[in-house]
Amino acid sequence: MDFEQLNCLQKDALKEIGNIGAGNAATALSTLLNKKINMSVPNIFILPFSQVVELMGGDDTPVAGGYLQVEAKAPMSILFVIPEESLKLFLKILVGKQETATITLDELDISALKEVTNILAGSYLTALSGFTNMEFNPSVPALAFDMVGAILGNVLQLYGEVSDYALVIESVFEEEEKEVKGHFFLLPEPGSLEIMFRELGVVF
Repeated sequence: MDFEQLNCLQKDALKEIGNIGAGNAATALSTLLNKKINMSVPNIFILPFSQVVELMGGDDTPVAGGYLQVEAKAPMSILFVIPEESLKLFLKILVGKQETATITLDELDISALKEVTNILAGSYLTALSGFTNMEFNPSVPALAFDMVGAILGNVLQLYGEVSDYALVIESVFEEEEKEVKGHFFLLPEPGSLEIMFRELGVVF
């Protein structure tokens, strides 16, 4: 099944899930931080997992990656990735950390990024559950700050087998004049995407 060739109905379904998830996440983040956070989803698309590294800028690009696994009828893993330059501004928004030339994550930073990963995962899974009537049970997030290649290698090691495709949700966070872009990946186990689309009522 070639998920790169989605029709308009399938794309619209994914976009709607992404927008609802983003709205839920923006509300949760605003409540958590006690400040107005807007969140938008410029693009949602599916690409072969082998192209995820390229999308993130190549093996040697420094990123923070939040990772968790999801038990469900359509099991998957979730990865939230934010590049180093965006991470500096993101931490300023989240915990008031001053931007510096290099990043060293302390316990507060790690805790905040795990919580954001948790909120994003919960928001998107809640939206997906609303459309499919499936239950999703996410694990506690893990976090790493490393090169893209190392983080994805670790994810694959935990994952057990290579996902054929990744559902990519571009995520833009805005607070006043500050804007941060990250990528949120749903990594369905082989066969899970077919189940999700079938439950959504949009078949190939």
